[in-house]
Amino acid sequence: MTRKISRWLVAFSLLISTMTFGFSQTAFAANFPPESSNGSVGLQGTISTAAPTHGATITTPVNGASFSSLPVTVNGLCPNGLLVKLFANNVFIGSVNCSNSSYSLQVDLFAGQNDLVARVYDALDQAGPDSNTVIVTFNDAQSLQYGSRVALTSPFAKEGANPGSTLTWPIIISGGSGPYAISVDWGDGSPTSLISQPFTGTLNITHVYKTAGVYTIIVKATDINKTEAFLQLVGVANGAAQSNTNGNAKNNTTLKVEVLWWPAVAMLPLIFAAFWIGQRHELFSLRKQIEKTRRDA
Repeated sequence: MTRKISRWLVAFSLLISTMTFGFSQTAFAANFPPESSNGSVGLQGTISTAAPTHGATITTPVNGASFSSLPVTVNGLCPNGLLVKLFANNVFIGSVNCSNSSYSLQVDLFAGQNDLVARVYDALDQAGPDSNTVIVTFNDAQSLQYGSRVALTSPFAKEGANPGSTLTWPIIISGGSGPYAISVDWGDGSPTSLISQPFTGTLNITHVYKTAGVYTIIVKATDINKTEAFLQLVGVANGAAQSNTNGNAKNNTTLKVEVLWWPAVAMLPLIFAAFWIGQRHELFSLRKQIEKTRRDA
């Protein structure tokens, strides 16, 4: 009885090993089969990774620089492939993808002192270390003349949508005096979007990208007194070349795994054949033992 149980345990182990082999082959394959493949079961999960350990740096402007016109170009070094967000006085003022280990973006500034900090983010919106802090001054003649100047920001630095689908992006308008004229260059060569906004608050801008890619978006606002604000963002049209479909906190890194059952099915005849051979061998051994016992008696 014990030997029969052992044989069945061996057969079951072979079956599980075969299924595991099929799973491993699929999980680490370079090209995954379609999710609708017959005879397969699709699994999907999120893989957690460590946050970036290396941050960006700000190389220009230099500490103590003073400006009287906008926008200001900020340059620096960064870990390649990460998203760089720039903050002034802890307020988000622009973003750009790190390419060739460097970045460059145009930003707006607050009147007076601005403490500039660059911060990198991975696809899961995990932040890396802060950059060096660069303190610059903006001498804002328009704020002195009109009391306040229009400003732009957004809760998202990077957003994405499938080509042909509508990308909706909330933009926050503050300061200045309405009505406001908003222009959006989507970075794909399409005509600039022109929007009129009567009051401050959140404005949802929308666009449809036709082809996959990563695009630089420039949003400009002008109030009734001709004061201006700028905001640079990163737009993504999802595609085969893009492993991360959404930006900011909406981003997820996904592993698709297909479990193939055909290796297990193909091995079943071999498993039963091995079981049958083992049984025959056991009967032969038992017969020999009985004959030996009779001779000894």
